[in-house]
Amino acid sequence: MTAPFDYFVVFAEMRTGSNFLESNLNAFEGIECHGEAFNPHFIAYPNKTEVLGVTQAMRDGDPGRFIEAIKTQSSGLGGFRFFHDHDPRVLDIVLDDPRCAKIVLTRNPVDSYVSWKIAQATGQWKLTNVKRRRDSRVEFDGLEFERHVARLQEFQVFLLNRLQASGQTAFYVAYDDLQSLEVMNGLARYLGVASTLDALDDSLKKQNPSALEDKVSNFDEMERALAGLDTFNLTRTPNFEPRRGAAVPGFVSGAKAALLYMPVRSGPEAEVRQWLAALDGVPEDTLPTKLNQRALRQWMRRKPGHRRFTVLRHPVARAHAAFCDKILIKGPGCYRDIRKTLRNFHKLPLPGGDLDDTYDCRAHREAFVAFLGFLKANLAGQTSIRVDAHWATQASVLEGLAQFGSPDMVIRETEMKGYLAAMARQVGYARPPVPPEVQGDHPYDLAEIYDEEIEALVRDVYQRDYMTFGFGPWS
Repeated sequence: MTAPFDYFVVFAEMRTGSNFLESNLNAFEGIECHGEAFNPHFIAYPNKTEVLGVTQAMRDGDPGRFIEAIKTQSSGLGGFRFFHDHDPRVLDIVLDDPRCAKIVLTRNPVDSYVSWKIAQATGQWKLTNVKRRRDSRVEFDGLEFERHVARLQEFQVFLLNRLQASGQTAFYVAYDDLQSLEVMNGLARYLGVASTLDALDDSLKKQNPSALEDKVSNFDEMERALAGLDTFNLTRTPNFEPRRGAAVPGFVSGAKAALLYMPVRSGPEAEVRQWLAALDGVPEDTLPTKLNQRALRQWMRRKPGHRRFTVLRHPVARAHAAFCDKILIKGPGCYRDIRKTLRNFHKLPLPGGDLDDTYDCRAHREAFVAFLGFLKANLAGQTSIRVDAHWATQASVLEGLAQFGSPDMVIRETEMKGYLAAMARQVGYARPPVPPEVQGDHPYDLAEIYDEEIEALVRDVYQRDYMTFGFGPWS
């Protein structure tokens, strides 16, 4: 029977019990764990100069070479421990390899943080003789702890998502599980190793066995700080939108200016393009666009000091623009199939043909309000219609842009005049043109139908954008 894995990685962090886990793994016949193999400051262990014939310099030059040595030269199934700040090049190698077994070790973050603080204070990171145990009471730092938890959570979510995307799973071990002989033997079976342990390794001793209140000098302050943390993320804004790509072909660069416009659809795209063309006195349709990522990176290398920017629009105005441009008016750019589905299936009160005198301001408001109802369901993943870039949240659009490169400047539409000019001066234009006034080819201006009800409806749909970008009521 073929072994299920060629090697393994233990994803852990400092003070999670990874030394104890490693000592027990190495107690199995047929398993060899090589410490923190990819710690940037040493190879495997602080006192080692090489492992399996690979030096630290050789490892740093080619991490894949060391992984190959662990796979082929270990005494049995080889593996190593990996922390979030170890060589990031290793992650793609192991996470994309289904022949690499993944073990994820976790611990209560309060316990790991306090243990880390004590180890810092005492200089004792491993204990084999209780008589040599050093003790210390430490001070809890709320801000430092929040950063500690954020780092742990970010890395754990990253691992989870990568494994989900590749159809893999991991063997999860909690700190308390390390004292279970059954769990350790179960881990060996997961790795495909037939040997078992009769008892756990007892060479390592628990360093800080006392209660938290005996370890922390400001325990009351710690309790108050932890009470204020949103442990279960109860205040989050739910987000069911699909992850978006960067939409690089839609980026627009200056004709000569070292500026790159990264549009948010249903924003003031036409006005920004006109301004960008006016900088160099060229026709708008000659601006470079529809570039692929390779061509765009070449442009960026040719333009040292370039600036990337985008322009946000207030959610009320943006939803109205998307409605008018893509749904309401049956002209160029209209999503005809979506319009038909919205009218026939979702029962939006849209005219069957072109707009005529019967479509008055009241009808326009009614249709827009119905469209907002559709948007709420659409962004929540409750419709069969795609979440289009023209009405996706601007927060998700910016996350997509960041996959290529985050904008240097995120400008609000109402502040374009000052910020576009400032950015142009940064790239050498002493007297940049004034951006044109925003024009909308809509049957009725937003101001004619806007009221508190519409503001509340849009806020309900785009609460993520209101919170992320600090939008107030539209005016």
